[in-house]
Amino acid sequence: MDVHLTIQEIIVRLSLAMLIGGVIGFERQYKNRPAGMRTHILVCMGAAIIALIQVEIAASALEDATNHPELTGVIRSDQARLIAQVVSGIGFLGAGTIIVTKQSVTGLTTAASLWAVAGLGISIGMGYYSIAITSSIGIFIALTLVKKIIHVPTTKKLEIRYLHKQETKEFINRYFEEHKIEIEDVNFNVILVGEEQIYTNIYTIDLPRGMTYAEVIEDLSIHKNITKLRLVSI
Repeated sequence: MDVHLTIQEIIVRLSLAMLIGGVIGFERQYKNRPAGMRTHILVCMGAAIIALIQVEIAASALEDATNHPELTGVIRSDQARLIAQVVSGIGFLGAGTIIVTKQSVTGLTTAASLWAVAGLGISIGMGYYSIAITSSIGIFIALTLVKKIIHVPTTKKLEIRYLHKQETKEFINRYFEEHKIEIEDVNFNVILVGEEQIYTNIYTIDLPRGMTYAEVIEDLSIHKNITKLRLVSI
């Protein structure tokens, strides 16, 4: 009995890895994320190749044990060994997609998608098609539909740069009170440019239901003394 993979089976598994990795990568590239379609295809196919090699190693060990019964206690094959290296090694590639700045951290979802795609590649390479196909559907739903269906409110920091402290500060506070916007925290800074004092307040605010940050920024921007408005994620 031939326990080795046929060339047709290898082609099918690698093609499926290319297809599934490409679909998930297309979604990431469409959203202009650090790792796109080619990266996801390569990760998925690479993991599948490692899994195929591990399958062949196990098949060779089984074949040797069958042909040489006297070596049954000597011949060993651990199918999880190479796969474990893929799971840990993909973290380095995912880390390269994460961008950390003073204001935000981006690329976490793409790093997670690369890690998940590696798992898909392993399942395809090992021949677990039902796991691969079902999981790929779940991953694609998580990347595309979850954010549209489930809205999770997040606390943001609103940075406001302005001139003439007292007048503008009163306008900002009055606006927050009238619109029932809660101020959870505020940090401030002042610099002197020529003869002008420029104030920068960073507010941690909680918006009431139905109000958006875009509305707040648009409303506050009408004041002549406010020179800059932006959101800072935390």
